[in-house]
Amino acid sequence: MRFLPGTFPLYFVTDHNLNGGRSKLEVIQSALRGGIKLIQYRDKELSDAEFESEASLALEACRKHGATLILDDRVSVAQRIGADGVHLGQEDMPPAEARKILGDKAIIGFSTHDETEVRAAQSLPVNYINIGPMFPTRTKEHMRSLGLDEVLRLARLNSHPWTTMGGIKGAHLPELFQRGVRTVAMVTEISLAEDVERRVRDLLAGL
Repeated sequence: MRFLPGTFPLYFVTDHNLNGGRSKLEVIQSALRGGIKLIQYRDKELSDAEFESEASLALEACRKHGATLILDDRVSVAQRIGADGVHLGQEDMPPAEARKILGDKAIIGFSTHDETEVRAAQSLPVNYINIGPMFPTRTKEHMRSLGLDEVLRLARLNSHPWTTMGGIKGAHLPELFQRGVRTVAMVTEISLAEDVERRVRDLLAGL
């Protein structure tokens, strides 16, 4: 069974520097022990070789826990190591090209930030879109935050499963899920937690 964005409620996205002094792999392993089943391996700073080496270890850990691993952007790496799929931004490889490379079974996600992008994504060969950022976030400082009402409005314009991320904290989750969100992606709420395993357990218990 593969856990998919839009179905499993919590989506952990890694970041190069936001790990509380630990390696990304340490944080991933703790999150997996806490019950996370959906991870996006993201690192904008590593070379392809370094990224592939680390992502391979992350994939091995995910396989042991029955979790899904999606790579941020690096389509060729995802193909080589057999990751579950990729998440693409507006400036990355077009989803149609990634689909040709990775095949029909790969999970392909796509970032959207406004109505034009959400509507355009409707015709793309993707499994889900992310709509955001929901709130102001230090990982996407240049982006205008949308807020919950706008994210929900945009979601109604597209029939793909969808996720949302950007500055989302544990305290936000009750309202978000009551209003119709099905999957939230989180970075620092998980990666900077003092006890990552416990934090993931608490977040999932609250959902």
